[in-house]
Amino acid sequence: MSRLQVVSGKGGTGKTTVAAALALALAREGRRTLLVEVEGRQGIAQRFGTEALPYEERRIAVAPGGGEVFALAIDAERALLDYLQMFYKLGSAGRALKKLGAIDFATTIAPGLRDVLLTGKACEAVRRKDKAGRFVYDHVVMDAPPTGRITRFLNVNDEVAGLARFGPIHNQAQAVMGVLKSPETAVHLVTLLEEMPVQETADGIEELRAAGLPVGRVIVNMVRPHHLDEEALRAAAGERRAEVAKALSRAGLGGSRRGGPAEVLVGPLLEQAAEHAERVELERGQRAVLAGFDVPSYELPLLGAGMDLAGLYELATELRKQVGEDEDE
Repeated sequence: MSRLQVVSGKGGTGKTTVAAALALALAREGRRTLLVEVEGRQGIAQRFGTEALPYEERRIAVAPGGGEVFALAIDAERALLDYLQMFYKLGSAGRALKKLGAIDFATTIAPGLRDVLLTGKACEAVRRKDKAGRFVYDHVVMDAPPTGRITRFLNVNDEVAGLARFGPIHNQAQAVMGVLKSPETAVHLVTLLEEMPVQETADGIEELRAAGLPVGRVIVNMVRPHHLDEEALRAAAGERRAEVAKALSRAGLGGSRRGGPAEVLVGPLLEQAAEHAERVELERGQRAVLAGFDVPSYELPLLGAGMDLAGLYELATELRKQVGEDEDE
């Protein structure tokens, strides 16, 4: 199982929720997972019902089996100060630059620089070891930018390494790309069984592959249950008003005479059944499209009670089963 798990997806597909559930799923049996966000939205804090995350690694959850989930909201300005101290020993000078507004200026006018700092901080956490030479975290999960930006976001260090042909910036960029393009990393794309998210997922997979970045799995989120069997779906797709009215009558819901209780129920029931049958057919079509990507997938159910902390743990349990199957292969 890759040590850096990057989670992206079209807006509205629930990528932050999936990233949080994946971090919980991976932090099992004593393992430690770091969950990082890079967009400054404090989405992780919202999912776990905690206060806004500072620029420090903080434990936010304990997974079943005793594993721990830590979280970090990466701030580009603070990451740049870390970078200046690490490579140029500019601790006090860097703080002076921040007071003068130079750090904010640099990260604002150069969006590419922000992405370099954000990906670099995440990859540093992946490589970090303790005094005994063991990795500090078993897995790092990144709640990454949406699918439309993910390839450029992850690949920005390749561009930097080409521009800065020597020195610490070049070396750092190469080290980051060494992690991002290795088996240590997997980029997962979250989608729904709807045409637009599936098409954006297809585009994302194509772009990631063209850039040499490792595609992990397609995670199909909010999958709704099918309430009707095949025969019932075929019936729902057609007009069988008389048969349904008779069936309701036999069930004790009134006579089949026109205007009776059973007759009044028929129209709304047929309409709902037809809508359900249409949705099932559309979802089958999108599943067929996803199958053509030649990318393995996970499926997560739509939770009827909505998403709260209990729901997050429920999704993590479902993901844990599927992650465990991966590791057994």
